[in-house]
Amino acid sequence: MAMTDSRGVPVSCDDRGLIDAVEAAHEAALSFVGSPVDDVVALLGDNPRFVMGHCFAAGMLTQAMETRVYEDMVHHLKAAEALWDQANDRERGHIQAIRAWVKGDFHAAIEAWDAVLVEYPLDLLALQLAHLSDVLLGDTINQRDRIARVFPAWDENLPGYGYVLGFYSFGLEENRDYAKAEEFGRRAVALNPRDGYAIHAVAHVMEMQGRQAGGIWWMTSREQDWAGSHFANHLWWHLSLYHLDLGQVDRVLAIHDSKLRGADPSHEKYEELDSTALLWRLKLLDVDVGDRWRRLADKWEPSAADTLYAFNDVHAMMTFAADNRRDAIAVVMNANERYLDDANDANVAMTRIVGIPFSRAIVAFCQGRYGEVVDLLLPIRYRTQYLGGSHAQRDVIAWTLVEAALRARRFKLALALANERTQLRPTSPNNWRLTARALRGMGDIASAERAEARAHSISQN
Repeated sequence: MAMTDSRGVPVSCDDRGLIDAVEAAHEAALSFVGSPVDDVVALLGDNPRFVMGHCFAAGMLTQAMETRVYEDMVHHLKAAEALWDQANDRERGHIQAIRAWVKGDFHAAIEAWDAVLVEYPLDLLALQLAHLSDVLLGDTINQRDRIARVFPAWDENLPGYGYVLGFYSFGLEENRDYAKAEEFGRRAVALNPRDGYAIHAVAHVMEMQGRQAGGIWWMTSREQDWAGSHFANHLWWHLSLYHLDLGQVDRVLAIHDSKLRGADPSHEKYEELDSTALLWRLKLLDVDVGDRWRRLADKWEPSAADTLYAFNDVHAMMTFAADNRRDAIAVVMNANERYLDDANDANVAMTRIVGIPFSRAIVAFCQGRYGEVVDLLLPIRYRTQYLGGSHAQRDVIAWTLVEAALRARRFKLALALANERTQLRPTSPNNWRLTARALRGMGDIASAERAEARAHSISQN
């Protein structure tokens, strides 16, 4: 006899112990602790006909965006497909979503999960996977509205409600509804202080609003809640951004070396992404980071030709270009160009529209061809959402553009770009420093000094 999970969503299983075990694994995944996929895989060893177990394992693996997990993902997908007649409609929706993902049709996968949510708005796994996929693809509107479509069905009496608040908080933040985003994020953390995703959503709000001191306090005061999670690497990155904006380079490097840089090549892309993104921002500030680029490039090189996800590819390119690895640069570019000729999956648009132009700009920047960087990035500056990730992550493209304009002595353009940044975040010292450099390059010394004074005043508060 089929049963339901703790939210009343049907499961084609009559063993309460199995259902509870998957729910416990899902709770761990939502909290970024433990080894939820491994736990469920171990469970499936003795229970190979547990459809939802295979859906959970394969579904969670979709979010890794790494070729090393592909074989395991396909294994669990095939196992679930073999149980199609046993599966219920909800589980079949998950199977269809994962099949589309394996084929590279990420958008069809999300549509399949969304169809599940229309029928079962309390399916927390479908909601999580669709939301995280929206983030991967840079679908800003659905990061908010996909949660909004099911939100009225949820309340505090339902297990997992706090996580839904955290998802909604992040979606609201990415759509610049900062007040509501912070309210929902703080409510989520009040319900579960160890909800790293909700902590991260509030951190995004403070980053976007230029609330550096508040952000540092928010993160450090809750460090005991998140520092032991698998999400800690990304949260340390967020903390470093506040210090970076304030010009506290020593603190940024300390965080990088003690928290972001592993001792051995791990090939964990999320860790490598954060470290790369931080070092590139330091490069834009002309900070000498010693041998850190070499160590990081060593980690990226084994996956240089993956072409699975453009967001990964451009970060790999940062390390290769910064470390002047010409062979690795050629591998990435050739692999991506061949990929565009042969593939037809969702990543093609991401690679063509943003990935390749940004990769070429990264190489040009490292080689001192700053005018070329401007020419490559200026046409795509309003299309960068196609790369995926968040506003905070994609800001590296806009910052690279304005820095290249300054170095190319295109000061009027640099001022216009810097003005955009100061209007969005008038409490960012770094934005005022960029403005001051542009004004000084134009010969407007008095205005430059006022901008420099503004940057200094903010950084001292």
